[in-house]
Amino acid sequence: MTTTRRRALHWIRQNVELRTLLVLAVVVGGVWAFGELADEVIEGETRSLDEALLLMFRTPGDLTDPIGPGWVEVMGRDLTALGGALVLSIFTFAVAGFFAIRRSWGTVVYLLASVGGGIAISHSAKLLFDRPRPDLVPHGVEVITSSFPSGHSMMAAVTYLTLGVLVARVMLGRALKVYILALAVLMTVLVGVSRVYLGVHWPTDVLAGWLAGAAWAMACFLGARWLSRRGAVEPEAPPAHAGPPEG
Repeated sequence: MTTTRRRALHWIRQNVELRTLLVLAVVVGGVWAFGELADEVIEGETRSLDEALLLMFRTPGDLTDPIGPGWVEVMGRDLTALGGALVLSIFTFAVAGFFAIRRSWGTVVYLLASVGGGIAISHSAKLLFDRPRPDLVPHGVEVITSSFPSGHSMMAAVTYLTLGVLVARVMLGRALKVYILALAVLMTVLVGVSRVYLGVHWPTDVLAGWLAGAAWAMACFLGARWLSRRGAVEPEAPPAHAGPPEG
């Protein structure tokens, strides 16, 4: 090992936490995977896989009928609404209110900017790729925008995961942190699956939305850590046994 490389590794160990590197790797990996998937979609390489997966959610012999009894389709519409602009706005302002009660005004501003920025990127991406909606099966809900990436899936990932990581970082106790993050992931997954079930998105649309949204949420987590060290947002909670932060 050269002296330069040894010094570089020593600097990383002294100045960069392992968790930060892991989160950064997730961000970079998510962006790279999104780019690769978008390239495959543009070239039409995913068409056969998309069709096969989409048809798995349809009754054999009747493409107009989603699998399962009628109440499952009703539930699908209810779940897909969790990725709509109104519901996501309600959740966002509710969590902003949580931080406002804690008088974490910097976190309130950062939270609103993070969610708003991610949603703006989602809308821009849809305009950029302009992929047609699936024409293989009837749509279970009305849609008016293009297909790639799934706006509901990406906005759900951006909103729920970003809110999840920002709330979890100030909670005491690992179990509570895991619960909050697991709930955010579950909401994101349910919204994405419902879009395919209702026939309004190709599976790769949803996957792209998840990848981009998750990468954005992790980038926002890193941003919060950086800002907290400068006193701009609320610091991370200490371990449960350490008590509340001073000041």
